[in-house]
Amino acid sequence: MKPKLFDIVNMAFLTIVSLVSLLPLLLVLIVSFTEERAIKANGYSFFPEQMTTAAYRMLFGENSLLLQSYLVSIVVTVVGTTLAVAITGMAGYTLSASHIRYRNALALFFFVTMVFNSGLVPWYLVSSGLGLRNNLWALIVPSLLFNPFNLFLVRNYMKQIPDSLIEAARIDGANDLFIAFRIFFPLSLPVMATITLFYGIGYWNNWFNAIMLVDDQRLYPLQYLLFKLNSEINMISQMQAISGSAVSAEALPTESVKMATAIMTIGPIVLFYPFLQKYFIRGLLIGSVKE
Repeated sequence: MKPKLFDIVNMAFLTIVSLVSLLPLLLVLIVSFTEERAIKANGYSFFPEQMTTAAYRMLFGENSLLLQSYLVSIVVTVVGTTLAVAITGMAGYTLSASHIRYRNALALFFFVTMVFNSGLVPWYLVSSGLGLRNNLWALIVPSLLFNPFNLFLVRNYMKQIPDSLIEAARIDGANDLFIAFRIFFPLSLPVMATITLFYGIGYWNNWFNAIMLVDDQRLYPLQYLLFKLNSEINMISQMQAISGSAVSAEALPTESVKMATAIMTIGPIVLFYPFLQKYFIRGLLIGSVKE
């Protein structure tokens, strides 16, 4: 069967849109290799006059903590996402199972935490009291270990699973742990993949916990290290400009470092998303169609 004219036009249009959507990312990559003086003179351009690797040499220079921060961010993202998805999945099963007593009261308790916030000072005191200072757990446990919004997303999906599956499993002697991990979790793969993406992006981009709870530079996550580096570069540029060192201020790769940090941070997420895309779309459609 030959493709219809609409299909051909639609595919061509989507291909063009996809290529155009890559232009901003390409521009960021090119600017990260552009000489700072060329950026000051001509702005951002796809065809820069001068190319340089000064921004990346600054990021990966001698005594740089970038690779260490990359490792910290990867460990925190993998461990934190795994724990968060497991806890959210088990809590979602608890709130969705009809034989669990007081599940509605528990759901109300979690809902209240979405509406009211305890504030920064109690959060800091509790985190410090639990020993979450200058260790990897300080980057994992506070604020991102569990998200009530993701919990209700999982619960609503699991409530669509027929109770007859639970009854059949119990007749065969299965307990709640077996039912949750061998029946509910595999059947809830779309929503589990969706919250995995949510948690993964949250952990990868999180730098607030490092500011509040980490003083050891060896434990700085990537986002916080690059944020601190950009702040220091901007401060040096401003000080040089005020003192009259205009040439030095222009030579400092301020703009190109910003673009280089953007390239460094988006890489893992860009590679991670395509593997979860098909589940991500299905997970977001939860509850959109009523039977």
